[in-house]
Amino acid sequence: MFVFSRVLVGVGSMLVVQPAPMLITELAYPTHRGKYTRYVIRKNGQRINASCADTDSFINSAFWTMYYLGAILASWTCYGTQRNMTDDWTWRIPSIIQAGFPIVQILFWWCVPESPRYDLLQWPTTGLYGRRSACSNTPCRWLIANDRREEAEQLLARFHTDGDVNHPLVQFEMSEIIHTLSMEARASQVPWSTLVKTPGNRKRTFIAICVGAFAQWNGVAVVSYYLTLVLDTVGITDSDTQTLINGLLQVFNFIAAGSAALLVDRLGRRTLFLWSAAGMLVSFVIWTACSAVFDTSQAAPLGNTVIAFVFIFYFHYDIAYTPLLLGYPTEIFPYSIRSKGVTTTLLSVYSSLVILAFVNPIALENIGWHYYIFFCCFDLLVLSVTFFMFPETKGHSLEEIGQIFDGPSAGTGGLEVGKKDYDETITREHAEYAG
Repeated sequence: MFVFSRVLVGVGSMLVVQPAPMLITELAYPTHRGKYTRYVIRKNGQRINASCADTDSFINSAFWTMYYLGAILASWTCYGTQRNMTDDWTWRIPSIIQAGFPIVQILFWWCVPESPRYDLLQWPTTGLYGRRSACSNTPCRWLIANDRREEAEQLLARFHTDGDVNHPLVQFEMSEIIHTLSMEARASQVPWSTLVKTPGNRKRTFIAICVGAFAQWNGVAVVSYYLTLVLDTVGITDSDTQTLINGLLQVFNFIAAGSAALLVDRLGRRTLFLWSAAGMLVSFVIWTACSAVFDTSQAAPLGNTVIAFVFIFYFHYDIAYTPLLLGYPTEIFPYSIRSKGVTTTLLSVYSSLVILAFVNPIALENIGWHYYIFFCCFDLLVLSVTFFMFPETKGHSLEEIGQIFDGPSAGTGGLEVGKKDYDETITREHAEYAG
């Protein structure tokens, strides 16, 4: 029964995890997507800042960080039931509590709005170019009677300008989105082969696979799923102590990941990935050395040192792979293949987990700390690939990130906001938001 339930939970979680970060990215105010892009409106020579956020925001980066709220609840619930109960309710209570959050999702799913870019895909592009798109076999209903453009404007206005559909920022975003979608609509029936058709897409796909694989093969899967075996190797075998350490680790992870989400816009994605890889490498090397010496000396201080470096390792994991695991792939893929790109990352994550689920316990049982040497070598690979292949996306809009991978042909410059504001020219300046 538990195995079957785990399958259902896995399928259900994928249906939530895959589209959620994309929807957050589409709905978020431009300065809230994990970057700060300053929009400047010029009207009659006067310069007006169109950004209205005055505090740091981490909407997109914080999505995966919230995982640790659930981990905290689960770990401390298990700790409490294990210490205070001896009957079947020891496992029943944690199982029942887990059902609470899906019930909340079921009750409020109808409140979730559709993506404005999806709405625009339902709107014919005749208004922008004077002709209908050549994409005749698309699922989009190219009928002006559907009036999807107005819905998209209202949605952007609702979240970005307090309901003002005539605000220049809304008009600018509409123009930018329409311009991008008009090019992407030529291939709206996008096959999976598109992920590897162009040099830019091949690089995106490679990064997506690497992010997913690195998130598990860096050694975190050993700690996440087999912490008790890790603690056994350094002489900590009491189940209550092991459960307590796990609970403290989840609280620590939440604080570390939340802090990192705040730093995404200040330090940038590439910087965090490099910092993370270097920190995990150093942590694992010291962790491995201490475990090796403990294996021969059985010195308790070395066991405590290993515990400390488990926390230090997790800190360096949290600063990049928790806030950016889905946020970074979501940013680098264009709308037409964004869903496939995020799916590629998730497939990389879960295929890695399938392999490691069989390998990790066997390796830890048979060769103990020697297994850590593999992760030390792999973390060196992570650092090298990150340094040479991961570009910085800080300070760019979703549409403009395409230029980093595809060159100037993917640009969105030179857009006009439309006849309503024909006397206004909107330009963009990319800078750290300064208030």
